Amino acid sequence: MTVQERKAELRRHAASLPQMEAGALFARFLALPEVEAADTVMVFYGTGREPDTVPLIRALLERGKRVALPVVLPHRGMEARQVLDVDQLIPNRFGIPEPDGSSPVVEKGEIGAALIPHLMVDREGYRLGWGGGYYDRWLADFPGFTVCICRPGRLADHVPREDFDVPVKLVLIEE
Repeated sequence: MTVQERKAELRRHAASLPQMEAGALFARFLALPEVEAADTVMVFYGTGREPDTVPLIRALLERGKRVALPVVLPHRGMEARQVLDVDQLIPNRFGIPEPDGSSPVVEKGEIGAALIPHLMVDREGYRLGWGGGYYDRWLADFPGFTVCICRPGRLADHVPREDFDVPVKLVLIEE
């Protein structure tokens, strides 16, 4: 079986899992020293079976953090833009809420910590996404601290990987 076929098989499995509840994991994420020390934190907007990250975004804003969310660009690119309130988000072409074009761009070097989405992740930090490669391209030269939060059932023994796949630095699990 090819890497692509194994990834497709894992995506089918992930599609059968319930939406991820992450309240306790969000609290653990907020307590990480790297997150506490970061002036700017990037968070994804959870959709579908991903955790609802709106409470996390609000908690970061309440703590005085500068919060950035990803914005999808042409040619499978991505950038981070500052968000002041979740009410300012608008759906992108995939239906995922993101900051509008008037929100300031946040340079990668300004982001101290980033919460990265996944369908499945392994203990080495390799994640399975939807297959567009947006995050892998963005992470390729990201100097900050990266985290995936993971509930049981979403932690794989091994996520198939290719040369361009970029692991996160920490997989935060419930145990």
